[in-house]
Amino acid sequence: MKWAVLGHAGMLGQDFMSALASRDVSGFDRAEFDITNAESVNSTISGFDVVVNCAAWTAVDDAEVKEPAALAINGTGPKNVAEACKQTGAKLIHISTDYVFSGDATSPYAEDALVGPKSAYGRTKLAGEIAVRETLPNDHYLVRTAWLYGEHGSNFIKAMINLEKTKDKISVVDDQLGQPTWTKDLVAQIVSMVENKVPAGTYHGTSSGQTSWFGLTQKIYELIGVDPSRVLPTTTDAFPRPAPRPAYSVLGHDKWSKVGMSPIRNWDEALGAAFVDGAFSAS
Repeated sequence: MKWAVLGHAGMLGQDFMSALASRDVSGFDRAEFDITNAESVNSTISGFDVVVNCAAWTAVDDAEVKEPAALAINGTGPKNVAEACKQTGAKLIHISTDYVFSGDATSPYAEDALVGPKSAYGRTKLAGEIAVRETLPNDHYLVRTAWLYGEHGSNFIKAMINLEKTKDKISVVDDQLGQPTWTKDLVAQIVSMVENKVPAGTYHGTSSGQTSWFGLTQKIYELIGVDPSRVLPTTTDAFPRPAPRPAYSVLGHDKWSKVGMSPIRNWDEALGAAFVDGAFSAS
């Protein structure tokens, strides 16, 4: 089985490349292909059995003022990839996001819950979901994830570790709930679902459990051996951003049991494992 990872230089893409190192895998990024160009996509993924699309516009706030550019990457891009996979018979794994939901729920969003993005980023990612489903109804795995962190690239965990070094106290938002998810766990889940040949469809690739950014930061402080009381709770209103942030980003995982798989482990267990694994350090 030949794998292609689109966006292989990103945080998630690099973990895919590591996890698939013992298999037949090739990585591609902006230097090798243009996801907005159908011809470029076609020539890139020809000959592969599984295509993992990690390529995306992820600058949430910038998308508010550059929505057409974000749509080209997050909407037209996945359509091009899906069309190319349709021609070759390849399976497509497409990574999506919790931002396709409104964020107003009070219980976990099911895989088939009503969507309703409130940001430009969410709208562009939803466009990509629709294109993938319509083009490859029986040959796609659409995996929504959220609050990702990993060894590579910048992320919230690294930012909080760095802030601890320079600030005695730190205020962190406590009115947004979600599921911090280690990229290494997500990759392992996706590789397993492909190799177990679970049915095509939409899955939620987030850790189990839930917390706030405040709760997550307290846990980070515990893991690096500093007093978590130095983390103070605050509200979203204290940090105004161009794009609205979902107040509730908790995704449900019922579909995993239906296909004979367990969901990803609890977020705090995974975070502890990430530190043990060497993804982060206090230094």
